[in-house]
Amino acid sequence: MSGRAQLMWDEAVTGYDFGPDHPMDPVRLALTRSLVGALGLDREVDVVAAKRAGESTLRLVHRQDYVEAVKAASADPASVDGAYGLGTVDDPAFAGMHDVSALIAGQSVGAAEAVWRGEALHAVNFAGGLHHAMPGGAAGFCIYNDAALAVARLLELGAERVAYVDVDVHHGDGVQAAFWDDPRVLTISLHEHPRTLFPQTGWPEETGADGPAEGSAVNVALPAGTGDAGWLRAFHAVVPELLAEFRPQVLVTQHGADTHFEDPLAHLAVSLDAQRAVQVACHELAHEHADGRWVALGGGGYAVVDVVPRSWSHLVGIAAGHEVAPETVIPESWRQEAFARTRQLAPTRMTDGRWPVSYKEWELGYDPADRLDQAVLATRRSVFPLRGLLP
Repeated sequence: MSGRAQLMWDEAVTGYDFGPDHPMDPVRLALTRSLVGALGLDREVDVVAAKRAGESTLRLVHRQDYVEAVKAASADPASVDGAYGLGTVDDPAFAGMHDVSALIAGQSVGAAEAVWRGEALHAVNFAGGLHHAMPGGAAGFCIYNDAALAVARLLELGAERVAYVDVDVHHGDGVQAAFWDDPRVLTISLHEHPRTLFPQTGWPEETGADGPAEGSAVNVALPAGTGDAGWLRAFHAVVPELLAEFRPQVLVTQHGADTHFEDPLAHLAVSLDAQRAVQVACHELAHEHADGRWVALGGGGYAVVDVVPRSWSHLVGIAAGHEVAPETVIPESWRQEAFARTRQLAPTRMTDGRWPVSYKEWELGYDPADRLDQAVLATRRSVFPLRGLLP
């Protein structure tokens, strides 16, 4: 097995562009790739451009009629079929949509293949993590569900247990739906409570289909306003114990940066320092429970200068074995590039100055009157007994 990580990157992924007024601005991808280079991280990874996902690969998750609808909308955006979630405010049709969506999916599938085959121990596709797309429709800025496709490809290659951990502020509903009745896949999503945020799913009672898959879906619905200490407490109160029980052969993680307190579309209050801490934890958990096999994806994140490039550059550094120190000063050349591209002033350091981030471990006791602890306990009570664990 190669000791080097792979960074999946093709400049063409920046063509995933819903238009000038859409929150999913592809400049966030270009600026992340540029910051990775400015920090010298691209010298520590193998930068690989995978091929576009073909139709047989897309059909591992998506229905044929949906793929045909995306292709039709891609060829003629004006004739889009709204029945498939296309042509909406969230997912407007644009020329070339199929090709670039399939390209992003191809990077995640390629990452999964490289890790499974031992070509790389870790692989990162920060353009991926488009976790809302459903088998038969687009949703939430997502056309093809590259995260689900990566997991499905691992199963096709022979994996018997794949764990998917999603820390985006939004529920990883599309991945959960794709494997709702498949006990080979454990999906864990930590997200803002569905009462206050799209897609209004991800309740703790959603635990998988009745039968063998019951207990294979895990949802931690966090109260709006949850900050660093609560977010990390919830993660460590749920994820490590479940992974230890499940014993995944591969860990796939989604690192949406929209949990940050500056993100304009959600209501958590997490810092870059806490995001980095969870990235480090996922890396460690992959080594503890999956022989180091780790596929790390991006996701949401709409503070496209202040947050996203820094968060995902940390992710690349962690995967590469060259962590970027929290106090690192951002190269002035990158700050100038960010301003030239966006007319926004860029940050000067790599985190928000809250490192090290502390939290109270669950084992030290919980407060039944605390909303965060209530959320964690609801998840543990719903799913832990189904997996033979004490709530």
